[in-house]
Amino acid sequence: MSKIRTRFAPSPTGRMHVGNLRTALYEYLIAKHEDGTFVLRIEDTDQERFVEEALDIIYRTMELTGLKHDEGPDKDGGYGPYVQSQRMESGMYLEYAKQLVEKGEAYYCFCTKERLDSLRASDKTEDGKEIAKYDKHCLHLSKEEVEANLAAGMPYVIRQNIPAEGTTVFHDAIYGDITVENEELDDMILIKTDGYPTYNFANVIDDHLMEITHVVRGNEYLSSAPKYNRLYEAFGWQVPEYVHCPIITDENHKKLSKRSGHASVEDLLEQGFLPEAVVNFVALLGWSPSEDREIFSLKELEEAFDYHHISKSPAVFDITKAKWMNGEYIKAMDWDGYLEYALPVIREVVTGDYDLEKIAELVKTRIEVFPDIKEKIDFFDALPDYDVAMYTHKKMKTNSENSLEVLRDMLPMLENLEDFSAGGLEALCREYVAEHELKNGRVLWPLRTAVSGKQMTPGGAYELMEILGKEESIARIRTGIEKLEAELSK
Repeated sequence: MSKIRTRFAPSPTGRMHVGNLRTALYEYLIAKHEDGTFVLRIEDTDQERFVEEALDIIYRTMELTGLKHDEGPDKDGGYGPYVQSQRMESGMYLEYAKQLVEKGEAYYCFCTKERLDSLRASDKTEDGKEIAKYDKHCLHLSKEEVEANLAAGMPYVIRQNIPAEGTTVFHDAIYGDITVENEELDDMILIKTDGYPTYNFANVIDDHLMEITHVVRGNEYLSSAPKYNRLYEAFGWQVPEYVHCPIITDENHKKLSKRSGHASVEDLLEQGFLPEAVVNFVALLGWSPSEDREIFSLKELEEAFDYHHISKSPAVFDITKAKWMNGEYIKAMDWDGYLEYALPVIREVVTGDYDLEKIAELVKTRIEVFPDIKEKIDFFDALPDYDVAMYTHKKMKTNSENSLEVLRDMLPMLENLEDFSAGGLEALCREYVAEHELKNGRVLWPLRTAVSGKQMTPGGAYELMEILGKEESIARIRTGIEKLEAELSK
């Protein structure tokens, strides 16, 4: 068996869709699993949709996600150029198309836009849908007519000549053998009027010349596969292994689109997802590992990935699951790496002179994406205006009356406390709890409520008070006492 060579061939037209990342990832994993070669090829022949910064996005995303290519525009492995527009300069695509014309597998088409429009308008289904199929009009031109039109400089395209009868069979690693009636296939354009190859034709030529063995793409391209096969066969070339992946949908089973807010890799990174978590999550969009686990590093994916285990069923992009997985990655992060992400978010919310690393430590195991930090720590800079009903907690057996009693008792003790660390605060509270024969919650719930003004906090009363410091903690407890006194005097 020849060495496996896969390629990721994106078009630089905007942000990288999650589906594109999945294609890149699967191509990468297929190659790495067998110690093969992963190629990056830039398909930039669609000049109308070309976006300059999209090229940077491709390179940046590949680098962030760890999908290092073995060959590409910046790593010549002897199969270059790796940018399609540069490959065009040799005129090779037109030469290959002309070879097909000579074999009778393609033909020149001189039909005007007006004729094609009228053809579409007249050829409709019963429910009024257009049938975008060419009627082979120019296939029947004589050799002399074709030569005369070319000599006259008449604009043309070159079309693939697909038989009107019979069937075409192709094999896919996921879907098996698929048979398509030839009458359902259109004579697709290979060379456009501007001399540029179409995406479909250039793909076939480039894949052959780069000796690509496996082609991964979305199953929306299943209908095009027979046409690709006929091109390979017309040239007498080896057909690569096709791997058509299931569609990715949102939670409502609609195709994942920009409107979902998380359709692109850039979207997810901006929303506080870690690149490693995105890669892990995207790997599972259609592929199931043989073992019952969900967290994989890229290296572990390289070892475990078997493309034969890709599903035919649509893959649902479950944002809830994606966030859970990201939270698991955050928990496992090393401290310095975590701080790089966490501190900038904390600084957006906390401007006071507090120990930001201690705040970061409190939230590390309590967030799923980094922006979650904001709502968990927004009370540090300023005590929110809270409802005293929060002091009542059935499980803790607290209410406004006994909470007020605890805060009044604790206030002078806290004022006299020299060791205002979490340890010192805990020792003081334990002493009070023991002396008054109370449950911990009866003391800690009122204290935490008073210093945070929130029902849910990333840490307990000791940690919060240590970070807030003695002066601020006591000021907030006094505010709590005032609030409770005002409520109870009504």
